[in-house]
Amino acid sequence: MRRGVALTVSGRVQGVGFRWMTKMVADQLKIAGFVTNLDNGDVYIEASGEEPALQEFIGAVKASPSPSGHVDHVSEQAIDPQPALSKFKIQ
Repeated sequence: MRRGVALTVSGRVQGVGFRWMTKMVADQLKIAGFVTNLDNGDVYIEASGEEPALQEFIGAVKASPSPSGHVDHVSEQAIDPQPALSKFKIQ
């Protein structure tokens, strides 16, 4: 079953390759959506995918896909899956 999630990630997540590494994980797991930096230093992610892959993606984000990054907190909210999105993009 396909579902969507919005994640707001705080910690050392900007300037450490976090968005690029998040995209690499998303591409490997066939997750669609996007990742973007927020003005307050957080990173915002919208992701859609099949349940097992999406859970693995969320786990990778919580563990910080970037070796230089560090995640302090992840806020997770369910959203409608985005069928129009077929790839994962960095914004």
